[in-house]
Order: sequence, then structure tokens, then C-alpha cells
Amino acid sequence: MHSSDAVILVVEDEVLIRMDVVDQLTSLGYSVIEASTGREALEALTTGDGVCILFTDVDMPGDLDGIMLAHEVSRTRPEIGIIVTSGKTALGEDALPEGSRFYSKPYMPATVHAAIQEMLP
Repeated sequence: MHSSDAVILVVEDEVLIRMDVVDQLTSLGYSVIEASTGREALEALTTGDGVCILFTDVDMPGDLDGIMLAHEVSRTRPEIGIIVTSGKTALGEDALPEGSRFYSKPYMPATVHAAIQEMLP
């Protein structure tokens, strides 16, 4: 799949960080859907066709953090690749669904791009 065909759901409650991530991804040719909470992300998945990658922060407001969101998406939409980031929490591989990737902030955009490319069908 070419990046121009890929849709990435970016879930980040910090507006400036989300804007930066969206800018990075769109400059690489990806289509992006934005959400600021885990619940908004789940709603976007029910209405937004073609999401290939979930890119989520761990710490978010509400009752669904990024780890819980990753597990829910893995369970209900196993075809979606999952990338989880955090500037506060370091996660081990056992905390996330199999095949997910974790990156501490600040992460290298090229590293995240490479992971996205590997996860695309």
C-alpha cells in the first residue's frame, strides 16, 4: 500500500502535539483522522473507513487511555497496526497487544515512519 492510500488515526489530547504529528504524517503523504480522547477514537473507527494505523498517546482524559484503546482496537479491528507513544510512561512489550510498537517521546519521526511502512498491508 502506498502512503497516499493509508489512513492513520492520531489520538492525542495535547493540541499542539497532535498538530505536529498530523503535519509530519500528512507531509509524508498519509491521510489523517484526528481524535483527542479514546472514546472519540472509537467513534472515528466506526465512521471512518480505511483506517490502517492507530497512533495513540498513553495518557488521555476520560475513561479510556491509550493502552486500553490499543487493546480494544486489537480485539475488534486486528487488521489495524498500532503505535503507542508516551513522554511519561515507559511500557514493556507485555503491556500492549502483540505486534504493537511503543515509542518514548520525543521519538524520531523517521523511526515512526519506518514502523508505519512495516505495518501497512
